[in-house]
Amino acid sequence: MQTQLRKHHALVAHLPHLVRLTRWEEHVLFTVPVTLLGAVVAIYRHALPADAPRLVALVLAANLCAVAFAFMVNDLEDAPDDAREPSRRVRNVVACGALARRPAWHGTTAMGILALGLYLPLGVTVSAVGAFILALGFLYSWRGVRLKAWPLVDVLAHVLMLSALLFLAGYVALGGALGEAWLLALGLALFSAYGQFYNQLRDYHADRLAGLRNTASLVGRDGARWAMWSSLAGGGVCMGAALLSGWLPPSLAAAVALTAPLAWLLRSHADMRGTPALDATGRLQNGAMIAVTLALVGWLAWALWGR
Repeated sequence: MQTQLRKHHALVAHLPHLVRLTRWEEHVLFTVPVTLLGAVVAIYRHALPADAPRLVALVLAANLCAVAFAFMVNDLEDAPDDAREPSRRVRNVVACGALARRPAWHGTTAMGILALGLYLPLGVTVSAVGAFILALGFLYSWRGVRLKAWPLVDVLAHVLMLSALLFLAGYVALGGALGEAWLLALGLALFSAYGQFYNQLRDYHADRLAGLRNTASLVGRDGARWAMWSSLAGGGVCMGAALLSGWLPPSLAAAVALTAPLAWLLRSHADMRGTPALDATGRLQNGAMIAVTLALVGWLAWALWGR
C-alpha cells in the first residue's frame, strides 16, 4: 500500500513537468488549424458523415498527442546540448534537471501509445498515417538516427510530420481519399518548410555549437533565408491555386479574410516558440494562426450544426 502511494505521489509530482515537456504552447497553434483544414476540405468535397463531430474530435486529439510525442522526444534527446545553452536549458525540463530522464521517457512513451490508440478507431488508412507521424517524430530526434541532422532530409521529415500528414489524417478521417488533396498538402508542406528554415536561422549559432549538420548549415544563412521566403511564397501560390481549382470552399476564404486583421492586431515581439522574432513574419506567426483557426472553427460549426 505504501509503495502504491509513493508511486501515486511521484506521478502527481511529475505531471506539471511532463506537461511542460510536451511544449504544447509551441505546436497547438499549428496542429489545430492544419488538422481542421483537412476535415473542412473533406466535408466540402464529400458527404458529411453522420458522426462528423466525433471524428473531428478524435483525429484532432490524435494529432495533438502525436505532435506532443515528437516534441517530447526532441527535448529528451537534445537535453545534453540544451544544457549548455542558457536559454534552451530553462525551456527544457530535462536539461535543467526538473525532470529525470526515466519518468520523462515513461511519459513520452505513454503519449505515443495514447496517440496511436486515438488513431485506431479512425480506420486503417488514418492509423497508418498516424503511425508514420509517430515514427518520424521519434526518428527525427533519436540519436540513433537523428533525421534532424541530415541536410535536406531534416526539412522533408519536418514538413511531413508537422503539416502534410496531419492534414491528410484530418482529410481521410472525414471521408477523403489519400492522395486526392495533394495540392493542399504541398501548400501546407511549403508553409511548414518556411517554419523549419525560420527555426534553423533562429538557432543557427546554437546548432553549430552543438555540431548539428542541418540544411541551414549546408546552405548557410543567406541560402536558408532565401529558402524560407521561397517556401512561404510557394505555399501561398499553392493555396491560391487550390482555391481557384475548387479544392477550398470560397466561404472559408471569405471567413479567413474577415479574421485576417487579427494577425496584425495580435502581432508581438515573440514568435510561436516564444523567443524574440527574427523578422516581421515571426511577429505575425501567432496572430496569423489564431485568425486562421477562428475561421476554420466558424466554418466547421456552420457545416456541422448550422445547415
